[in-house]
Amino acid sequence: MEFKAVIFDLDGTLLNSLEDIAGSVNKILATHCFTTHKTDDYKIFVGSGISELMTRALPEEKRNSDTIDDYVKEFREEYARNWNAKTKPYAGIAAMLDELISRKIKIAVLSNKLHTFTKQCVDKLLPRWKFNIVMGLQNDFPPKPDPTSALQIAKQLNIEPPHILYVGDSDIDMKTAVAACMHPVGVLWGFRTKEELQKNGAKTLIEKPQELLALI
Repeated sequence: MEFKAVIFDLDGTLLNSLEDIAGSVNKILATHCFTTHKTDDYKIFVGSGISELMTRALPEEKRNSDTIDDYVKEFREEYARNWNAKTKPYAGIAAMLDELISRKIKIAVLSNKLHTFTKQCVDKLLPRWKFNIVMGLQNDFPPKPDPTSALQIAKQLNIEPPHILYVGDSDIDMKTAVAACMHPVGVLWGFRTKEELQKNGAKTLIEKPQELLALI
């Protein structure tokens, strides 16, 4: 199969953002005298959007819709102040993106992070590369693993889904790729495990960004 484009997840795939996400949520929890969590705990909290992130982090008795909405608002404000304190691209991402661009492979980002934060992260932390499309969570599209947003990217790129590599670090990403009929590539440097990626449809697993180039 000839692949003509790559869609990347953002957090845990292109960017190591875990400490800043964890720090923002923990600050909110501490402000309200709730128990905070270890940074590694957030590896299973993230991936499904802010509402799910806050739901998973909050004490059970605080997990009602009205309360969640309030904490989501607080997270947006806190994360907007501290989103790039420690977040940076993973080792090897720069060289891999350089090579994809040199081969004229189209590249896109699809994240369940809010669209404004997704754009901000890409613009500020990955400024050297011109992504054809950058799409975060928006009201017009359901979150991943619903394939609607991935298929919209394929349509805008004018490339059939089977000719697209979908690269991510979680079950959500693999399910999205499978549902969109794209080739699911699981990365092993991110937030989730090899077993989770395989269980949810990964056809290829890579340990380093450069290994993606062998598929092109």
